[in-house]
Amino acid sequence: MKTPVDEEFERIEREQKRINEEQEKLRNELYLYTVVQITRNQAIEEVAREIEKLKGFGEDTISSFAIYIRSMKK
Repeated sequence: MKTPVDEEFERIEREQKRINEEQEKLRNELYLYTVVQITRNQAIEEVAREIEKLKGFGEDTISSFAIYIRSMKK
């Protein structure tokens, strides 16, 4: 037969397990968000570098395009 103290310990354990699961979910979401942002920023940088290679526009125009593209990084 369980005592009130036993029941309280079980309740605390269940609550701690729920908290741990939520923390793990948040860690996974943060990791995924970070990976997506890094990948996005790398793609933006690659586009900016390719824009800088364009010919047929003035140097200031190309630089302005590259600056604008880089400003899209998060």
